[in-house]
Amino acid sequence: MAKSARRWIWGVIAVVVIACGYYAWTVFRSDDLPIGFTSSNGRIEAVEIDISTKTAGRLKELLVREGDFVKAGQVLAQMDTAQLEAGKRQAQAQLRRAEISVDTAHSLVAQREAERKSALAVIEQRKAQLDSAQKTNARSRQLLANNTVSQQVVDDSEAAEQAARATLASAEASLAASDAAINAAKAQVVDAEASVDAAKAQIDSVDTDIADSTLTSPRDGRVQYRVAQSGEVLSAGGRVLNLVDLGDVYMTFFLPTAQAGQTSIGSDVRIVLDAAPQYTIPAKVSFVADVAQFTPKTVETEEERQKLTFRVRAQIPQELLQKYIQYVKTGLPGMAYVRLDPQATWPENLERNLVK
Repeated sequence: MAKSARRWIWGVIAVVVIACGYYAWTVFRSDDLPIGFTSSNGRIEAVEIDISTKTAGRLKELLVREGDFVKAGQVLAQMDTAQLEAGKRQAQAQLRRAEISVDTAHSLVAQREAERKSALAVIEQRKAQLDSAQKTNARSRQLLANNTVSQQVVDDSEAAEQAARATLASAEASLAASDAAINAAKAQVVDAEASVDAAKAQIDSVDTDIADSTLTSPRDGRVQYRVAQSGEVLSAGGRVLNLVDLGDVYMTFFLPTAQAGQTSIGSDVRIVLDAAPQYTIPAKVSFVADVAQFTPKTVETEEERQKLTFRVRAQIPQELLQKYIQYVKTGLPGMAYVRLDPQATWPENLERNLVK
């Protein structure tokens, strides 16, 4: 083919492309919108979720690939739990030891209480001995007054009374020591029971970590990135996967002050994506920022205030997303057309081929 012919063909193609681009621009540019509408370019976004580890460890198995659709509760990855299992066995051994300590402490309390009963019996015996010694001493003194017995007999009876009194005091001291021993034994029971509770809590904590080592999807979505690979050692909070919630998809765009002030939550929006300009996607305004996103250096004049822009989010209906979930993609650019006046009628080009 001659060089001039090829140039002519490429020239025709360029003209056609320019003509099509100009046609699309003239059809969808905001200047041609009727009163009560405004437009802005934006990008499709969705809620992203990072699937991360709770504790440090080795990634044992990754069960999904990038692009896979997953359901809520589906197992996505499994961490190695060998170390956690060992920690659980150690906690279980501590629990058994603590339970034995509780039994031992209860036995010690019973022993100390038996010793207290014995001390009480000894006190009663010593009281009887003291009472007998006191009576003997009293009779001896009376007999001494009548010169019936010698002074030696009286001295012996007084000594016997003092000895009985001292023996009683010793028995009462033994009782006090038994009470103190009982309190100490009961404290050991409390300490042993606390050790049991601590061991059980440790086991529960390990069980929770083991359960958290199985990484599941918190909601329906699609795997966007595999951040880690099987065999890698991750720190606590290390990212494993990135999910996109395809049930929460929206377009983010910006409107100047005047149009943002007329936009309300629930306003109708029509989205036209660059990748599929033949389709119009219905949406609703779900968010309007209350703070300007781009602020000029000075805002003293009315002209400068009009340069402020506010971020707006148009939410795509969930039932529509579920119907076309295989085609939903984030990051796609396009145009958002907002109906500022609820009574205004949509232009025919934005009602034609409306996705339902």
